Amino acid sequence: MEFFKIRRDIPFMRHALVFNIISLLTFLAAVFFLFSRGLHLSVEFTGGTLMEVSYSQPADLALVRSTVAGLGYSDVQVQNFGTAQDVLIRMPATKGVSSAQQSDKVMAALKTADASATARRTEFVGPQVGDELAVDGLKALAFVVVGIMIYLALRFEWKFSVAAIIANLHDVIIILGFFAFFQWEFSLPVLAAVLAVLGYSVNESVVIFDRIRENFRRYRKMNTQQIIDSAITSTISRTIITHGCTQMMVLSMLLFGGPTLHYFALALTIGILFGIYSSVFVAAAIAMWLGIRREDLLKAGAARKDEDPGDPNSGAVV
Repeated sequence: MEFFKIRRDIPFMRHALVFNIISLLTFLAAVFFLFSRGLHLSVEFTGGTLMEVSYSQPADLALVRSTVAGLGYSDVQVQNFGTAQDVLIRMPATKGVSSAQQSDKVMAALKTADASATARRTEFVGPQVGDELAVDGLKALAFVVVGIMIYLALRFEWKFSVAAIIANLHDVIIILGFFAFFQWEFSLPVLAAVLAVLGYSVNESVVIFDRIRENFRRYRKMNTQQIIDSAITSTISRTIITHGCTQMMVLSMLLFGGPTLHYFALALTIGILFGIYSSVFVAAAIAMWLGIRREDLLKAGAARKDEDPGDPNSGAVV
């Protein structure tokens, strides 16, 4: 399916060096902010108090959030839990204040705002749990990266595998850099968004790599740069349809999902935009500079079979 077809190949690789310098500077800035400012971790990672409160009617989350914030607690997460009448509240730990004291103070304020408020449960999430979540998140990220490398190495060639992983890690680090620079809260949903971006970005790279392989089979007279330009140009319509539809859904979550989904959707938005960019100007360019050739993707027998009989250069070594 195509909205339009571009008849003339766009010379993307002609400007690959400039865009990759921009990518490198952006990547280094993200790394700098990660080390200098660090991530603003949520209660799941740092520890704190978790409360489940029930109401007799659908809860007003904005009122609950403002009531808890009025007590001096910042970075409080408030969301529905199961039904519209149940609310889950996460609060960071406060020095010199126990979890029981926190929950009693909050419940008193909530009952003042709405007498039907009833505490269902109160739990303390310790820093040890937060450490385990952080370690498990890093393990999940490592497994995804290794799995992608093995998949691409088996499906294409190791040069494509290296190029795709560099591009994908480029996207992940830049997302984390945004969260570090603006000190947005990094929570488990955001971690899930980062892992989703890894899979989403590699899908775009695979589509372009697959078209590059097809073009190596079809066009014997083109050099590597022309092959890549043709592959990217021919997939532009598909990219606009796929990413446009996905971004419309993510944008709806960003605008109408409320505070609970805000940073999740924000991470996906950044990841989608940089995923398109990295697939074209990072992954494809790195593969080109690593020296991909027709022989890297095709076995000798398959190469002869795929030659164009009308091509006077058939049988010649590329």
